[in-house]
Amino acid sequence: MPASAPAAGTAAQPAEAPAQQAAPGTGGSLTLLVIEDDPAGVVSVPRMLDAYGKPVRVRTARNLTEAARLLTDDVHCILLDLALPCEDRCEERSEDRRDGLREERGSGEEPATAEGRTAGRVPAQAAPAPAAEPPSETPAEPDELHILRRVLRMAPRHAVLALTDGSDAERAADAVRVGAQDYLFRDELDGRLLTRAIRYAVARKRADLAQRQLTESRLRAQENARLERGLLPRPILEGSALRFAARYRPGRSRALLGGDFYDTVRTPDGTVHAMIGDVCGHGPDEAALGVELRIAWRALTFAGLCGDALLSTLQKVLENERASEEIFATLCTVDISSDGRSAGICLAGHPSPLFAGGAGAAPRLLPYDESGPALGLLPHARWPRRQVTLGRSWSLMMYTDGLIEGRVDEGRTDSRERLGQQGMLDLVARRLAEGASGEGLLDATMTEVRRLNGGELTDDVAVLLLDRSR
Repeated sequence: MPASAPAAGTAAQPAEAPAQQAAPGTGGSLTLLVIEDDPAGVVSVPRMLDAYGKPVRVRTARNLTEAARLLTDDVHCILLDLALPCEDRCEERSEDRRDGLREERGSGEEPATAEGRTAGRVPAQAAPAPAAEPPSETPAEPDELHILRRVLRMAPRHAVLALTDGSDAERAADAVRVGAQDYLFRDELDGRLLTRAIRYAVARKRADLAQRQLTESRLRAQENARLERGLLPRPILEGSALRFAARYRPGRSRALLGGDFYDTVRTPDGTVHAMIGDVCGHGPDEAALGVELRIAWRALTFAGLCGDALLSTLQKVLENERASEEIFATLCTVDISSDGRSAGICLAGHPSPLFAGGAGAAPRLLPYDESGPALGLLPHARWPRRQVTLGRSWSLMMYTDGLIEGRVDEGRTDSRERLGQQGMLDLVARRLAEGASGEGLLDATMTEVRRLNGGELTDDVAVLLLDRSR
């Protein structure tokens, strides 16, 4: 049957089509690529109009080589005649045989050539006997599906319609199973049916791609969540009389890790070491650097380092791992003696911990006049260690600046007033007076800070609480 005039005219000018057509999804007219062996006498492509009343542009390729050249980004759908000539099928078999030979050679076995057998590299029995060569036979799957698979590999993001005879319904259904969006019978082809099939195929392909991207995104999110959850600290306090509590909330949306980090361990001599820090910034790079610093701190602590020696080494880790020289990190370390009555404190540009003694004493900030700079700012900085007395019963709260930089005007986004350390002291004092302690104290504090801020805090927040009641 002769091809209609619009199809033949369009096929005669394939070079001009890309400049006139819009990319998929931009509202331009649809473009159809027909792949069939005899454009003049087999497939009659009727005149079609898209949803906007514009003519559907048609390009015609006689074989897969021409199709690869005509397959540009502005093609929306491919109409594939499953009865392509033998040349393409033979080429497919040749490619399969070449792939098989490459796999065999890649497995480490050398070709069984006469020269190789003489050199002793290949055993004589490795040479294939003539009778062992596989017979030339038709592949297990129908040849038309081989052609379809080639098209699907060549155009993974394009919709594909399979075209076959009306008597070949089973093969048409197999084509959909392999990956085509739909199938059409050659003797039922008309403009209305083909236009509807193209629209359906394009919509289904876009939906399939969107679903695949969504699934991949969910899998990546699940993997990231498992990874981040595994990187959160697990305090080591076995044998200690101290009680531990912590709260952590990253500022990044849908994240488990932020630039803040903390850890607590007990060394064999009975000393409890605690640390909290903050890498400047809020992205995944800062979160990764925070994890590196935390793990390095734990390793160095178990190796016996503390005070200035530990912080100097951590600064070297930071300098070698950070993405740019502008990145720095604040840090507060505390080492509590085995009897729990005294502690050594080092501050590297970090807010001083909050301390509350026993017998209802008001909370206060530990001295911070002997602090050093943040890690990564000065190459030869020093961090003095200050010794403080804790007593029999006490609570020590370490925190990052995300806790004290929230607003205090309860929802007024134009307010510049921050909670600050004094506001935090007053807030904790009220909760202590109400009898809050441990986990309850942290929960009440975080709830009140969010309420004063008028919603969730925008910065990373980490709070660590250690207390001793005897």
